Amino acid sequence: MSEHRRSRIAVLGAGSWGTALAVLLRANGHRVRLWDHFSDHVADLQRDRENRRYLPGIPLPEGLDPVLTLDEALEGAGELLLVVPSHAFSEVLRRLPRPLPGQMGIAWATKGFEPASGRLLHEVAAGVLGERDLAVISGPSFAGEVARGLPTAVTVASPNPEHARRVAGYLHCERFRAYTSDDIIGVQVGGAAKNVLAIATGIADGLGFGANTRAALITRGLAEIIRLGMALGGRQETMMGLAGLGDLVLTCTDDQSRNRRMGLALARGLDVDDAKREIGQEVEGVITARSVHAICERFGLDMPISEQVYGVLYKGITPDQATHNLLMRSSKPEF
Repeated sequence: MSEHRRSRIAVLGAGSWGTALAVLLRANGHRVRLWDHFSDHVADLQRDRENRRYLPGIPLPEGLDPVLTLDEALEGAGELLLVVPSHAFSEVLRRLPRPLPGQMGIAWATKGFEPASGRLLHEVAAGVLGERDLAVISGPSFAGEVARGLPTAVTVASPNPEHARRVAGYLHCERFRAYTSDDIIGVQVGGAAKNVLAIATGIADGLGFGANTRAALITRGLAEIIRLGMALGGRQETMMGLAGLGDLVLTCTDDQSRNRRMGLALARGLDVDDAKREIGQEVEGVITARSVHAICERFGLDMPISEQVYGVLYKGITPDQATHNLLMRSSKPEF
């Protein structure tokens, strides 16, 4: 990487994904400061030079510095990358020191809606920060594989094509391909809604329904993502790309997915709280299911798989009952 492309980047959120992206950015030659809301976690990172809690076995390289305060994280930074749970997104934005440098762009790798309002995160960011370059990073990307340098591809979306190219340039390397898009709505919807459908496939696999059922859920789930994305202003082709179909296939088929593991746990008879404790990290699909349900009601959308997941999570429907409800639906044209 040429010297003029090296930047100082602040990464906010030191979970598995935030840490993996910080490691990638440092490997690409950038100076990185990594902040987290929990000061004891930051102290552990500083002491161990490893995220033993969320990304064990991956050392933090020199030039990736965990810091305790947002002021330290942002000092001299040219780009800000948020990788925090969706329920904390607005709070972290409001805590940023003001004024932010005028040229500082904002990107995030959070997947979800704002829980309280159901808004997409670019709407939240614009409401808090005003006019500023915004971008989202999304696609099929397990943190552990990215941190180990296994080949991965994602989409970086921004209404400003130059900002999308800039953020993609920070990330892009031989083992990490970053494509660009101007469909910030479609990319966010794909990354959020697929988590709900991963819970559904986890339930189905946990009940022993097999590969045919999983394939049907992924395919019909994609149709639900497309309906949702287009209702909110996204483009159909975006949902057929990395941030939609790609991420859907990944999270529905591999047990690295926390959302899939939630479904497997529910099928074993655990309740949501016990399943969360067993998984030990945020399960975005649980929160997103409520937002998707509210949007479906607002727009009159037909999303039966997502609605049954919502019923299991929030209305006391058992996995067996949810399966019965789906299978007893009347026959209809596929398209």
